[in-house]
Amino acid sequence: MRALLIDDERLARVELRRLLGAHPGIEIVGEAASAEEAEILIESLHPDLLFLDVQMPGRTGFELLESLDSAPRVIFVTAYDEHALKAFEVSAIDYLVKPVAPERLAGALARVAAEPVPAVAAALPASRQVFVREGERCWFVKLADVALFESEGNYTRVYFERHRPLIGRTLTYLEERLDPEVFFRVSRKYIVNLGKIAEIHPAIDGGYDLKLESGQEVSMSRRRAQGFRERLSL
Repeated sequence: MRALLIDDERLARVELRRLLGAHPGIEIVGEAASAEEAEILIESLHPDLLFLDVQMPGRTGFELLESLDSAPRVIFVTAYDEHALKAFEVSAIDYLVKPVAPERLAGALARVAAEPVPAVAAALPASRQVFVREGERCWFVKLADVALFESEGNYTRVYFERHRPLIGRTLTYLEERLDPEVFFRVSRKYIVNLGKIAEIHPAIDGGYDLKLESGQEVSMSRRRAQGFRERLSL
């Protein structure tokens, strides 16, 4: 498994590299001392696993994850155990407090081995997980679980389960990256997950009124209706 070490303290990276030497299944493909360096390496190296510090100069570990289109598996490694609750709220595989005990590292790696690692792809397939953050709340979400994206100016509201966080991406940005076989832009305001549509009703303006499994209702413009019929062979 290909791992990237992200920590602003060089000695912390050295120690973690030493500890990981006892685990031949882990290949360390690179190190980064900041979120900016890490973002570049993640894009070029496509690691399966991040060992990620939380507090770093500049952007935090959480802010790094927020900037990624899709998120690898994450084990947080930090001196601040106060962040443990938030780490588990975002579904990190584990949370290690410095100095890292060898047995705790072994336990975290066992958890990694027990979970499938998504394949990296240029596009964002529905099986891919993404990191979503709003204020102090954070989540790892599979795109397949997102029912709806709603434009709010230069931001987008993401609907999954009972949550509706607002993220700093435009709907057009997301449309260019989402799997067109799964997601369809029904109007200037909405992108829907085709698998989450429960009912389709013709609208008087030539479009469609959609009802999602969650009970939400979305109107499709007449301009988009023809492409929708072609997509679903209606």
